[in-house]
Amino acid sequence: MFLTRIGYGIIYFLDLIYEILKSTIDVAFKGVLGRNIDPVIVDIETVLERPVSQTILANSISLTPGTLSVDLDTENNIIKVAAISPRSKEDIIPFEKYIKKMLE
Repeated sequence: MFLTRIGYGIIYFLDLIYEILKSTIDVAFKGVLGRNIDPVIVDIETVLERPVSQTILANSISLTPGTLSVDLDTENNIIKVAAISPRSKEDIIPFEKYIKKMLE
């Protein structure tokens, strides 16, 4: 069980690095140079139950270029996210499943 959680932690970390690099390129070329900036604020409903898991997810969103966690409602499992352009839930929190398997 412990080794499984460590494995998901490593996968989460590698996926987070990948998403940061992918978002950096997306924001730099499509957003800034392409001038496709249409800021939105969306409510993302998460399946994570523990406040520590939700906080790690919110911090991961803020680390990813083009998105920023504005508010975290731990009771209703909702994260309010500001994005530089409209995106789907899967594009904003692709690493949620790894956090769930790592911490819950």
